Amino acid sequence: MTAAALAKPGLARPATPFRVMPGFRLSLGFTLFYLALIVLIPLSAVFLKTFTLSWDGFVAAVTSPRVVASYRLTFGTSLLAALLNAIFGGVVAWVLVRYRFPGKKLIDALVDLPFALPTAVAGIALTALYSTNGWIGRYLEPLGIKVAFTPLGILVALTFIGLPFVVRTVQPVLEDAEKELEEAAASLGANHWQTFTRVIFPTVFPALLTGFALSFARATGEYGSVIFIAGNMPMVSEITPLFIVTKLEQYDYAGATAIAVVMLTASFLLLLAINVLQAWTRKRGQSVKV
Repeated sequence: MTAAALAKPGLARPATPFRVMPGFRLSLGFTLFYLALIVLIPLSAVFLKTFTLSWDGFVAAVTSPRVVASYRLTFGTSLLAALLNAIFGGVVAWVLVRYRFPGKKLIDALVDLPFALPTAVAGIALTALYSTNGWIGRYLEPLGIKVAFTPLGILVALTFIGLPFVVRTVQPVLEDAEKELEEAAASLGANHWQTFTRVIFPTVFPALLTGFALSFARATGEYGSVIFIAGNMPMVSEITPLFIVTKLEQYDYAGATAIAVVMLTASFLLLLAINVLQAWTRKRGQSVKV
């Protein structure tokens, strides 16, 4: 039955809605199977291997001073890098959306460079750049600022790999934002700060939180770009992913998975909290519009 025939009065429409892609049950089954195969089964294997440890062995594996120091360094630098990316990534997204200037497309393409660049290459490049005889490091050394082989170098690497997540999350929201609302606010006497805090920021804030969460999640598990610039000194610049690899090289698989479970749980709880906050901000924004 054609659409034109259905449009004629007196003809009954089909009881079920028309779908372009048939086979919902098959598609749903494939989706669940694929997610189980790629996500759930590997994560379950991590937990099952950890369960081979006794409770005392698990606590000893995840609370040793060296491991706690790696937690502090990993989550601390990841959080700080995500905050920096949320601020400056938002600025980059704003410039790319709201301004026209020569070389804009080139800069827009360079934002995606950390996505395509192998992490090991990024680590080597940053180390060469910020070492004491590097292009930037040679000027920072006389000022007493040492980047390579310090926690500061880890922060630089994590900021580098996390920037695209914020920019590419905020950019579409800014493109879809209604400029008429900003013009209306200005016509009603609002200054630039009031327009930003009351009109622009509430619209961008959920996307900014998403970019922050993605940047943080990527930073906590980053390995390749960090090990070259970190120096990997125990209790100083040793990240948790490197410590997990060290455990695997020592054939301590249960200890490695125990630390991985802690990292996984902490990241999941943080992402859950951010998603709840995002839902709250969306609900609040909808209530304000109504």
